[in-house]
Amino acid sequence: MYRIGIVGASSLAGKELSEELAESVLGASDFVLLDEEEAAGQVTSAGDEVVFIQRLETSSFDRMDFVFFAGSAEVTKKHWQAARREGASIVDLTYALEGEKDVLVRAPWVAEVLADKSEPGGPEPDLKTPALVAAHPVAVMLALVAGRLQAKMALTSVAATVMEPASEYGRAAMDELHQQTVTLLSFQTLPREQYDAQVAFNLLPSLGDAAKVKLSATERRIRKHYAGLADSLLPELALQVIQAPVFHGYVVSMLVELSGEATQEEVEAALAGEHIDVVSEESDPPSNLSAAGQEDIMVRVSGDFDQGERGTRFWLWLAADNLKLAALNAIACGGELSRLRPRGKVQ
Repeated sequence: MYRIGIVGASSLAGKELSEELAESVLGASDFVLLDEEEAAGQVTSAGDEVVFIQRLETSSFDRMDFVFFAGSAEVTKKHWQAARREGASIVDLTYALEGEKDVLVRAPWVAEVLADKSEPGGPEPDLKTPALVAAHPVAVMLALVAGRLQAKMALTSVAATVMEPASEYGRAAMDELHQQTVTLLSFQTLPREQYDAQVAFNLLPSLGDAAKVKLSATERRIRKHYAGLADSLLPELALQVIQAPVFHGYVVSMLVELSGEATQEEVEAALAGEHIDVVSEESDPPSNLSAAGQEDIMVRVSGDFDQGERGTRFWLWLAADNLKLAALNAIACGGELSRLRPRGKVQ
């Protein structure tokens, strides 16, 4: 159907994207896996097929219809214009292009939820859009939940504390968390190249200046992406990001306040729908473990009052597979761009 390139195919995000693309509506496409020289030649899979990762070169984008950038921001900045010159539609998972002219930060699921509002929505991609940046998965989680509630009951405030997993920063951060865990248990010196602090068995609201992981930059990005997705249709977000000693999965504690009173059951009913799995109190609570491999955002609702009573403030406990959510959002962005591509033959 299409010729699709995945740049950064050996990264955690690239591997997840490759698997999800093979299962998507674009699964019948021809996939080309690309990466820097040190990863070239590695054997991986795209769907049911065994594929070799090819070396990324200027000529790699010949006849490409779509290119997904899922490696490093530096590689994206270096090669995206070459892909664009070859006529490829571009989706960026590295956030490298979010400051480029006319590039849109996008979450189609959120846009669909907010499309029913009477106010005009934000800019939509068109044939002149140079690329789409797939919005940060936490911004997608918060904006989708807030948008679903706003459609049924007016929101007055939204606040969230986000537990950040190591996998959001790639394999190097995961390896260091693992090494810290092992060395702590054996009373050895901790490696601190990625975090510049003890992350294992610890929770941190900030990291040192020498850390390669930048929590403050992540927090700013989530705020910015949420505001862009909300397009003034949702309340401003109060946010705190905490580095958690976990490898995979986002867990978020979210507090929402409504303009009028509601019951817990009414809030759960408002949230229920596509992409959100409302978890009842009879089931185990959402967690980064239970969310692993799940496509939906798991949500549990509780109020600051007894069951059955009415109130305006509700706690939401959210969990999602960060890599899968990012991949699914990127594929949804690709779906938007595919609808803009010319079809058929010129007569």
